[in-house]
Amino acid sequence: MTTQTYRFIWQDIEIEAVYEPNKWQVIAHLEIRSINPERAPLPITETGYLSHYHEIGEIEELGGDVVAQIIAWLDEMATKSAWKAYVEASRQYTLF
Repeated sequence: MTTQTYRFIWQDIEIEAVYEPNKWQVIAHLEIRSINPERAPLPITETGYLSHYHEIGEIEELGGDVVAQIIAWLDEMATKSAWKAYVEASRQYTLF
């Protein structure tokens, strides 16, 4: 299979995902990066970039929709207290 590139919006953040379902014929690879705003933190990465290796067929076994899987992952991690604290802090002005 060839490399697949996706762009989508999650909570006002434009994200690019590059999926290689069969990298080196032994593993799958998913790169996720926030592109607008550039390097915006995401619940799965503070830097706005994530390189994730996983077993071949894992995404396909879950329905094969790469974007839906990433959104589900982001939504799940967005329920964690660390992300909620980040969102709250980013809404407030800080003096220091």
